[in-house]
Amino acid sequence: MAAAWPKSSRLNQRPMADRDHLIDVVTREVMRALAVGGDDRCADCLGACAARCTDKVRAVVGAGAGRVSYSGAGPGDVPADLATIIDHTLLRPDATAADVDRLCGEAREHHFATVCVNPVWVQRAAGDLRGSGVGVTAAVGFPLGASVPEIKAAEARRALRDGAREVDMVINIGALKAGDHELVRRDIAGVVDACREAGARCKVILETALLTDEEKVIACRLAKAAKADFVKTSTGFGGGGATVYDVALMREAVGPVMGIKASGGVQTAEDVQAMVAAGATRIGASAGVAIVGGRKGGAGGRRY
Repeated sequence: MAAAWPKSSRLNQRPMADRDHLIDVVTREVMRALAVGGDDRCADCLGACAARCTDKVRAVVGAGAGRVSYSGAGPGDVPADLATIIDHTLLRPDATAADVDRLCGEAREHHFATVCVNPVWVQRAAGDLRGSGVGVTAAVGFPLGASVPEIKAAEARRALRDGAREVDMVINIGALKAGDHELVRRDIAGVVDACREAGARCKVILETALLTDEEKVIACRLAKAAKADFVKTSTGFGGGGATVYDVALMREAVGPVMGIKASGGVQTAEDVQAMVAAGATRIGASAGVAIVGGRKGGAGGRRY
């Protein structure tokens, strides 16, 4: 994709308080620069809603309320039951078997979508959750994304054999930033293929805190081209987490059908509602119990 990208200074000149205008500028210029089309085009705009019908572009309302509304064609309704879109997460390197058992007990009690754990814990979590309706997500190439594609695919296949029903894989961030888009696509496709063989879902972690807006959009489009099921914001280890800004930009990039997982720093029900309103369809959170209980998750309970 050799598109001419508008200089970042054009965006930096916009006051950050005017987030509604900023998200419109970013999405319009990114999508125009990359000449995005595809099978997710709407009848009115042929996939360029941000440029051609701004009434359909999500609005970010920042002053005071901190709320976001998403008015595009994608998922935008805030669900009454927050738990069903939360991946209850424990990815700390010092996690123990007892910690994993506790995580799974909480997931059973609150009916979370899945628990998200490192591959070494997948078999145990799958056993703990058997018959509960709660799935297991395995984090692959985590947290750096620096494994070679064949190793990521092999890690995914082992996790799937151990009982994972979803895989969250980290892209090759360095390759993306170097412009080696084919390597990034192949890296994603290897894990997607492993998931398809097992009837499982693949989520692609972009690590948005390390990327420019152009790189975020390119990564989203590569994940879509590789037929991934979701794109995901963050590992939680990359110096930043999910923002409504990034979720809105990702939704614009992938269109109305593909899943988006907001992960990293989501601590309250209000956070969840804002992410869903911006276009997220899944939430990754270590504070899931606090969220469904109407409390704020504290840093002391951090599990990613």
